[in-house]
Amino acid sequence: QEELVESGGGLVQPGGSLRLSCVSSGGPLSSYALGWFRQAPGKEREFVAAISRGGVRAVYADSVKGRFTISRDKAENRADLQMNSLNAEDTAVYYCTADSQLRTQWMDYWGKGLLVTVSS
Repeated sequence: QEELVESGGGLVQPGGSLRLSCVSSGGPLSSYALGWFRQAPGKEREFVAAISRGGVRAVYADSVKGRFTISRDKAENRADLQMNSLNAEDTAVYYCTADSQLRTQWMDYWGKGLLVTVSS
């Protein structure tokens, strides 16, 4: 079973950038499609971005398209989410996810999540 660990969260000012990373304490991530979901205070969990196993295909939620970039590094067994032009609506707990298939509704494996706060 995959154990996913996120890092890179924290406080950032509006308009700023953050880079989230996700590593696996279990097996190699190369066997999985990887994704990021988030849950803002008082809201339901929502899809953010996902990338295929080979890294060829990436999909994004409309709310982050053009601002966020998902990538994966096979050698370092890591997935990243580069977040630019952040605004208050991006404040949420972000979860790294993995699944045998690229899905936008749900994925089988989840990290514990980390908080991203966008505030001045």
